[in-house]
Amino acid sequence: MLAHSEWKHGELFQGFAENGNTIDFDADSAHTHGPSPMEAVLMALCSCTSVDVVSILQKKRQTLSGLRVTATAVQASAPPRVFTHILLTYAVRGQLSCKAVEDAVALSKTKYCSVSLMLEKAATIEYEIVYPDGEPQP
Repeated sequence: MLAHSEWKHGELFQGFAENGNTIDFDADSAHTHGPSPMEAVLMALCSCTSVDVVSILQKKRQTLSGLRVTATAVQASAPPRVFTHILLTYAVRGQLSCKAVEDAVALSKTKYCSVSLMLEKAATIEYEIVYPDGEPQP
């Protein structure tokens, strides 16, 4: 895997992946042109675990109709401002077994999500599961 970043102007940087995909990073406090690098890390965490959870639930033949993963993070007060605590909230919808969802989230956290496993070296990562449409089947 190979990536690079180029300074565009001011506080704007563009990241490039080996396959040509790009993302703009905005280090300005307003972040009007893209996420800050740390926001992008949280977005990557949410996306990484989402991929795992969807895949696991599909393999368990669960009828998933929606998933939103939200990360709420606390950063150290002094540089380097690493994340010290992250709470992941999984909002799941569908005809789902509570146990299947819990197992999928736990497997993502402990075995499959490389972003989570990397971040856990610096931050405590906890999670909660919510069912906006009501409780799932037992």
